[in-house]
Amino acid sequence: MSDLTPHSRHAHLDQIKHMVAIGGGHGLGRVMSALSFMNERLTGIVTTTDNGGSTGRIRQDQGGIAWGDLRNCLNQIITEPSTASALFEYRFSGQGELAGHNLGNLMLKALENMQIRPTAAVNLIRDLLKVRSFIVPMSESSVHLAASLAQGKSIVGEVSIDQLTEIPTSIFLVPLVPATPEAIQAIKQAEVILFGPGSFLTSIMPPLLLPEIIEVLKNSHAKKIFIDNLGIEHSPAANLSLMDRIQWIHQTVGKEIIDGAIVQYDPQQNYQNIPIKIMARRLKADDISYRHDRTLLCKAIDELIAELEY
Repeated sequence: MSDLTPHSRHAHLDQIKHMVAIGGGHGLGRVMSALSFMNERLTGIVTTTDNGGSTGRIRQDQGGIAWGDLRNCLNQIITEPSTASALFEYRFSGQGELAGHNLGNLMLKALENMQIRPTAAVNLIRDLLKVRSFIVPMSESSVHLAASLAQGKSIVGEVSIDQLTEIPTSIFLVPLVPATPEAIQAIKQAEVILFGPGSFLTSIMPPLLLPEIIEVLKNSHAKKIFIDNLGIEHSPAANLSLMDRIQWIHQTVGKEIIDGAIVQYDPQQNYQNIPIKIMARRLKADDISYRHDRTLLCKAIDELIAELEY
């Protein structure tokens, strides 16, 4: 299946003036890539709580926000590969201090250290890579994800939460930071808002813990669509059903906001008791079974928007 997405095939997406996608890492990058033909009409709001890998090492040494998911989204949405894009995604090998570090993360961190606003730093890289869609960090302040456990204990850090063997009773941000103004404005303008795919607790949920984002989501008239994962998560969220995850979102926001969900077609599944519109389609990419095929995902989003409008 081709990854080319000629926008003429998507009558309903072509009518959308503003769309927002919320999440982090590979999942949000895949959605942004699938919808890249929307250009400036598309904004990705990216989770900035990661504390693993190159990003985690930079944060431990230098502080600041997590740049890895922002870099990942920028890299995936590039439509014209270039020397600049290859440089941005370059990862150091070997055994030294630079080993494993991604040059894009270091570039973004350098801009942050130069007192450049994180959103402005992302925009500088967007211009360099000729990316037209907007990529916005959920917050421009350093923040970590934390979880409360059944025994009354709390743990801090995405990596620790992903390694849990139990579902936490709740998740929260440490400290509670302000949302990025551009993120709030994008949600206010959005006609459609997408959540996921991605690690549910550590990629999709963190932006929904920010009070200003909760407030604008409650007041938003946009159609809100949850995109389910294709593979089983390697985290406690693997034990959550589709309805469990939607209820987590609703309880966190304090309102039933999700209008529909896009899921991988499975003849064994029965969605009759789920009180939202379910779009079940074959979505897997031919090359990587746990990644969405961009063309199929785009078509499913277009079809679900059409059904939610009537």
